[in-house]
Amino acid sequence: MLEINKIHLGDSYELIKEIPDNSVDLVIIDPPYNFEHGGKMTGLFRDRGTRHFDALEGKNLTLNYDYKTILDELLRVMKFIYIYIWCNKQQIKQYLDYFDNLNCRFEILIWEKTNPIPLCSNRYLPDKEYCMMFLEQGKGKIYGDYESKKTVYRQPANVDDKNNYLHPTIKPINIIKNLIINSSQPNDLILDCFSGSGTTCVAAKELGRRFIGIEIDTNYHKISVDRLNGITTNGQTSIFTDFDEVSPWPK
Repeated sequence: MLEINKIHLGDSYELIKEIPDNSVDLVIIDPPYNFEHGGKMTGLFRDRGTRHFDALEGKNLTLNYDYKTILDELLRVMKFIYIYIWCNKQQIKQYLDYFDNLNCRFEILIWEKTNPIPLCSNRYLPDKEYCMMFLEQGKGKIYGDYESKKTVYRQPANVDDKNNYLHPTIKPINIIKNLIINSSQPNDLILDCFSGSGTTCVAAKELGRRFIGIEIDTNYHKISVDRLNGITTNGQTSIFTDFDEVSPWPK
């Protein structure tokens, strides 16, 4: 049984087996993307674009992953289907196909980056990221208000977060907070089994939700634990502090 309000170091495919059935209120995950950047990049910013993709590949953040196996486990641990999945456009169909017969409503949220990497090869700019929501029909609610329920976020890439927590695909915490506000209540249990630099867990902590994070990379695990304790990679402290105690599993 995994401890609550903790980011665990290990393989999600193994550690998730320690989470009880029907115990998680909401899942937010940012699993590996399947980026393709073949061909020659041209233009003034080609070096910047190449470095970006090299950084992703170096951390195994561009590889296909066994999404069916992990989603089967997530269905087991959720009280009912309520999940947000960050993905690229090539992955949208696989998720729609997976949830097609599971009686779910869905939404596609978009983060439109106002300062995308200015790649100039034979393609459109990489100025969008997608987040898919699946909610079991007749279950759960979408809370929040007019501002939090927007489906398109127009804001810059979060360069400061990347500098502070060294994760090339870190998501803006304001977006993650909105997902949590819209889809959970205080003390609900949030699961992120690809927790990276810990954004979901930090957002859950600040909003009074319980959480479980799982991260396989030792460097990101340390960064995320430090981040929960209010420490950035350069040793600066932020507003976050430790929990007084770990909330128990509900009886």
